[in-house]
Amino acid sequence: MNIIDELKWRGLIYQVSDEGKVREYLSTPGRSLYCGFDPTASSLHIGHLVPLLALYRFQRAGHRPIALMGGGTALIGDPSGKDVERQLIARETIETSIESIKTQVRRIFGGEVRFVNNYDWIGRTTAIELLRDVGKYFTVNWMMQKESVKNRISRDEVGISFTEFSYMILQAYDFSVLAEQEGCMLQIGGSDQWGNITAGTELIRKKLGKEAIALTFPLITTADGKKFGKSEKGAIFLDPALTPVYEFYQYFMRTDDRDVIRFLRYFTFVSREEIEALEVTLAERPEQRVPQRRLAAEMTRLVHGEEELLKVEAATAALFGTGDLREVDPAMLRTVFNEAPSVSYPGLEGLPDLPQILVDLGLSKSKGQARKDLEQGGVYVNNCRIDLAWKPTAGDLLHGQALLVRKGKKNYGLVQVG
Repeated sequence: MNIIDELKWRGLIYQVSDEGKVREYLSTPGRSLYCGFDPTASSLHIGHLVPLLALYRFQRAGHRPIALMGGGTALIGDPSGKDVERQLIARETIETSIESIKTQVRRIFGGEVRFVNNYDWIGRTTAIELLRDVGKYFTVNWMMQKESVKNRISRDEVGISFTEFSYMILQAYDFSVLAEQEGCMLQIGGSDQWGNITAGTELIRKKLGKEAIALTFPLITTADGKKFGKSEKGAIFLDPALTPVYEFYQYFMRTDDRDVIRFLRYFTFVSREEIEALEVTLAERPEQRVPQRRLAAEMTRLVHGEEELLKVEAATAALFGTGDLREVDPAMLRTVFNEAPSVSYPGLEGLPDLPQILVDLGLSKSKGQARKDLEQGGVYVNNCRIDLAWKPTAGDLLHGQALLVRKGKKNYGLVQVG
């Protein structure tokens, strides 16, 4: 299956300027193509994974992807999909974000990826050069027809500044520079970028007399109509300092049955045969959540690596299965129970009795209720059922410093000792 047929099967092609031209262009190995990334934050989020993984798919198919860092355009701000004007960001902040994003991209690509920064040419271009050499190829009438502009102009209370109105010219300029310098005649991106990308194909046609091509991917939504990539806490970032690996894994584990097969096609490199087999498994045994486990494992391995995946799987097995809590990485344990109630005591000798611990953790309303919970067998320490007679020893401490207390199936508390 060639790369275009695979993208179509995976449901990843939304718009294409000329499919025949795209197929012809990609029929020769080593073709250049690019996608731009906006470094207005220090991390990409999982909403960026469709175009990012598409670059990787093209690389695996024998082509030459280019990841363009918008060090110049981020100083302006893209109006696409935005209801209000973006806040301007200092160049130093943008450059720091670019280095962070490069690290995330290299991790996915295994270190082999070509980066360019559009500040390298936009930063050297004078206002006169931009107006004479680029701006003269665009009419305001044509620019006004683009959705990103129309949506803002139609709202009198917001409008659009000349700065953001000019953004599509700068992105078009990027495409023409890469066409001239890299022989890159294909730009890919999300469907919200169609207007900006086709502005580039127009500039290349008028200025260079060549035919460039555009391909976009669908914006991903969940079965209930929500935008993909958001949790109750906000965006799911690729940077583990912003979204811990366990939370990243669990986000995909919680994927709705109606979405999971589609997401396996969109976000993984799992073969068609395997995905179709997982679809059968989902229909026959949905309660086992086999496709969700595969999706979560594939995504965690891809973004964070095999070692982190093993840690998070060990934590998941210990908490929800038959695994041993002592094998869970200490940092992972703290992440998992970051929002669980916790109490600290100076040492084992300073521990109060069990009913008081349950009250201190907020797992029981009173010591009397705590005693009843213990007598009824509903309290566990480190996943082992305990009673009123239980006394902790140094050997019970996880990594020599903590006890995991659970009441019932889902109410956890962490006791820090020492």
